[in-house]
Amino acid sequence: MISRLLGKKILQWSQEYPIVTVTGPRQSGKSTLCKYLFPDKPYVNLEDLSLRYLIQEDPKGFLERYPEGAVFDEVQRFPALCSYLQVLVDTLDRPGLFILTGSSQFELMETLSQSLAGRTAIGRLLPFSFPELYGSSDSEIPSLDNLLYTGFFPRIHDKKLNPTEALSFYVATYLERDIRQILHIKDWTKFDLFLRLLAGRSGQVLNVQALANETGMSHHTITGWIGVLEQSGLVYRLKPYFGNLGKRLVKSPKLYLLDSGLLCYLLSIYDPKILSLHPLRGQIFESFVVAELLKERYNQGLPNTLYYYRDQKGLEVDLVIEEGNTLILGEIKSSATFHPDFISSLDILGKALQRPCRKILFLGSRDPSYRFRDCEVRGYTDVSLRVAG
Repeated sequence: MISRLLGKKILQWSQEYPIVTVTGPRQSGKSTLCKYLFPDKPYVNLEDLSLRYLIQEDPKGFLERYPEGAVFDEVQRFPALCSYLQVLVDTLDRPGLFILTGSSQFELMETLSQSLAGRTAIGRLLPFSFPELYGSSDSEIPSLDNLLYTGFFPRIHDKKLNPTEALSFYVATYLERDIRQILHIKDWTKFDLFLRLLAGRSGQVLNVQALANETGMSHHTITGWIGVLEQSGLVYRLKPYFGNLGKRLVKSPKLYLLDSGLLCYLLSIYDPKILSLHPLRGQIFESFVVAELLKERYNQGLPNTLYYYRDQKGLEVDLVIEEGNTLILGEIKSSATFHPDFISSLDILGKALQRPCRKILFLGSRDPSYRFRDCEVRGYTDVSLRVAG
């Protein structure tokens, strides 16, 4: 099994909280990780139809089967169970009793906030990160185009699956079954068109009205669809950074699909050779970098403090990240070749800000990290916020 970086935090939290909840997209590895970390706990898959009647009719009796706790998988299928868990863990008053997993964050998080506030730690597990897959010294690092095309869903790597085939099944099963049912979508072709239009805008400022016009759906409907995809861990909205600059700034978020493989599939890229000349290659690479930085923060249990900057005069910086009293300014370029112009926006914004700044340029290069003046230059094999060297 490939070691997951979030595992260390989950074990830590299990010594501090009576419940640990792990959320994330389907097939991101939640069940596998929790069974591996807690091999002595009974594993209960709440998708099992034979359990549903028992839980619905006698939830207290169901929980009495597990006096030493358990791993409850897909707990969002029975959100009312959280209320009974609250009473039980308050009575037993011991850390690490129950480990919950849930794919549908949009259902699960509301239940957690109401019933288990203060009683559960929450870990967010996205598909594999680059360090998890290729961090060992004997790992064979693929070319950037192969990396982006394959994506990071564990099953594709564990079973050596064809990415296009595996992701077509993922869309047909998870997105069509779960998302369609939750949103009560009757016309699947509308949602499929929406997904592909959304993919074409990954890395761009979100314009909900334009999506509504192109799909023939209402602004309200499109907003709801994006919200569900975001809560399910497939889509991420990067908020704009305002600070105290006193300028007219773009206020809409940028939107990213968080798995480059799924993004390529929705863009009808079925061969990595197509990527080298694809007009959206830069946006795909940018989506990969943002996803890696988000995974890094989630895996360390850190809050999401990622932003972007754009003013109405055209100055844009891809990433503004708050880290204590320091701001990290990041620029993302898919080119493998460095050019000083790539960091000009970092220099301009850095001078305008009244805070210490650290500058990072992320390139589509395999070269080791190095410095150019006051800027760190990192290739795609080292997408991280840690200080190099």
